[in-house]
Amino acid sequence: MNAEQPVNTGKVTGRRLLKFATIDEMIRDAEQLGAAEAAGTLKRLGNWTLGQTINHMATWAYYAHDGVPASGHPPWFVRLPARWFFKRYFLSRTMMPGLRPLRTPEGTLAVEVMPAPEALAKLKAGTARLVATAPTKPNPLLGPLTHQEWIALHLRHAELHLSFFVPQ
Repeated sequence: MNAEQPVNTGKVTGRRLLKFATIDEMIRDAEQLGAAEAAGTLKRLGNWTLGQTINHMATWAYYAHDGVPASGHPPWFVRLPARWFFKRYFLSRTMMPGLRPLRTPEGTLAVEVMPAPEALAKLKAGTARLVATAPTKPNPLLGPLTHQEWIALHLRHAELHLSFFVPQ
């Protein structure tokens, strides 16, 4: 979180508009953001640090194979309509900022602070595994996904989170 008041991420302006076609594109963007942070030229528009954000993305890439902790499962009355009505939306459009899909203090899981270089290494390993091997675990919100759907979901997730960082 920012040292000041937390930012309402649903109302942030100036975010980058991102649309990743491949995991490699997403990794390159994260690397560029890491270089901008190291050079002191990265502007953060949200509440999380770059390392925290990349760690969050990396951890969710691992969840695709290893499963999500029980606290990461939304209630049935959220899962059911998501699986039937919103699956295509989540896989094709960048996720909306400001949503808190889980009943956890942060509204999601995997929000531990981590240095950006360490988080980036974790993201590269997690996404390499994701690309190489189809996940067998169902998504806690959308249910079973194909290999390509898992990749698309991770790209949409990255578009949301990385949009809050602007290299100057």
